[in-house]
Amino acid sequence: MENLFTQLRNLKLPLKIKQALNAFSKIEWYVFLFLLVLLLVSTLGILQTINKSFMVKVPVSGGSITEGIIGTPRFINPILATSDADKDLVSLIYGGLMRKSTDGELSFDLAEKVDVSKDGLSYTFTLKDKIFFHDDEPVTIDDIIFTIDTIKDPIIKSPYRNNWEGVTVTKIDEKTVQFILKQPYSSFLENATLGIMPKHIWKDSAVELNTANMDPIGSGPYMIDNLSRQSSGIINYYDLVPFKKFNLGKAYVKKITLKFYPNENDLIDALLNKEIEQVGSVSPENAVKLKDKGYKIESSTLPRIFGLFFNQNQNQLFTNKNIIKALDLAIDKDRIVKEVLLGYGVVINDPIPPNMINYQKLSNNDNQTYKEKLKKAEKILAKDGWVKNSNGFLEKIMKEKKKKVVTPLEFSISTGNAEELATSANLIKQDLESIGIKVEVKTFEVGNLNQMVIRPRKYEALLFGQIINHESDLFAFWHSSQRKDPGLNVAMYTNAKVDKILEEAFITVDEKTRIKKYAQFEDEIKKDMPTIFLYSPDFVYIVSKNLNNLSIEHIVSPADRLLNSYLWYTQTNNVWKIFSPDGKSGSRP
Repeated sequence: MENLFTQLRNLKLPLKIKQALNAFSKIEWYVFLFLLVLLLVSTLGILQTINKSFMVKVPVSGGSITEGIIGTPRFINPILATSDADKDLVSLIYGGLMRKSTDGELSFDLAEKVDVSKDGLSYTFTLKDKIFFHDDEPVTIDDIIFTIDTIKDPIIKSPYRNNWEGVTVTKIDEKTVQFILKQPYSSFLENATLGIMPKHIWKDSAVELNTANMDPIGSGPYMIDNLSRQSSGIINYYDLVPFKKFNLGKAYVKKITLKFYPNENDLIDALLNKEIEQVGSVSPENAVKLKDKGYKIESSTLPRIFGLFFNQNQNQLFTNKNIIKALDLAIDKDRIVKEVLLGYGVVINDPIPPNMINYQKLSNNDNQTYKEKLKKAEKILAKDGWVKNSNGFLEKIMKEKKKKVVTPLEFSISTGNAEELATSANLIKQDLESIGIKVEVKTFEVGNLNQMVIRPRKYEALLFGQIINHESDLFAFWHSSQRKDPGLNVAMYTNAKVDKILEEAFITVDEKTRIKKYAQFEDEIKKDMPTIFLYSPDFVYIVSKNLNNLSIEHIVSPADRLLNSYLWYTQTNNVWKIFSPDGKSGSRP
């Protein structure tokens, strides 16, 4: 310490400062040094705080994600992909003219712009410069035409063929392609998200037999780096790495590994054993267990409409709106969501999914308790002439061919033997029998349900679900022309006004006008009550705690969770705001 004092005295300082320091006593020196150190520490702290106020975290390249998927990939191409495994890989590997984001919006991918004719019959796309497939071959107009022609080929039997029926595709020049429609189609731009296949890889062999089905090449954000097969040829896993030339920007996560499992039990075991970090499409039961174990759960309501669809041709009771109103009041929908879906779902009362963009409506403020609803249902039925017999079930004396006939209030519910459906059907049975309505539940294997029950329309009431990818799908579910197989109008619903609304909405390109028409459609369905709408389930996603920038709020199908995968990140760095991509935060513009 004495040496320190001596060194301070010997410093070359202004004379007056030096004289003041020499006059310090030992105690004064200690105080001076303490204050000096305090000044230095405070200054450094203030400078660090100021520095932090000008800095933000930005995503950087690095890290990895390992995700488990149920099933085995077979057709990893945009025109034949039907399984979840196929669709997940297609979302990562392929790019289209347009790209759908997880918020439901459409943006340009391979296309630079699109010109739409005033009559909505012509869509002219101009390609971006310097767009490539994963093998460094350029994406051309010929690749686009090849993809569309292949999907339209009746021999291929693509499940997406109907989306392109009546569409003519023409090459205008090396950068421009034109699509001509026979009639306006409001969903056409969404169809343009179809992944483009490289003609030079697929042209020389049948699509179903091409080796590119298992070793695909696209223009999307990720490309195949490595794969592992069993001796039988079944894929164990794929390693994917960012495609450096992806035109929307190189992905941040350095490696995504997709591993495949035969069932959900094996999938969850792999998660618990830390073989994988992420799992999609988890059942509510497993979601609850994993949440209790501290796993990060993300969920989003899917555009799935589950309801009780009535077939008036099989049971004339369903022509009585008083009965349908009573049924709607007596079914405890909240109980189904709570006990069957364990809270991973929402109650619905409409044919349009609750999370479908632009169609969300303020829900009616229904403050009635379930007991109050039951009493109301009983009053409706009593007023309609239904009385309980000695067995406690409702019946009514009706006239049939000038004779009085005792008619029981009873019907059957047909549904699949999946646990969710079977349990829901039995809860409905309990609710309805509590007010005297006799119900028989019939469960079938999925294949038998489709072939023996739904296709020939041999059911009184059908507990079933509709997958609505876009509002234009409502035509297939509710237009009277779709009442018979292979149509999807399982309520056998007929309403000339609704038919006209759906026909007009289908070809209406203007969004505001289309919204009004679907609002009218919804009002008509509520009046006629051909169905009791029950619930929409959630998509449940177990995600890595390190994963950032995940967005699944408006996904339509499970594979959509991967649409923004190139924006995911697991690692960050601190930089000054002026050096961040948008000048404000760490997000990519």
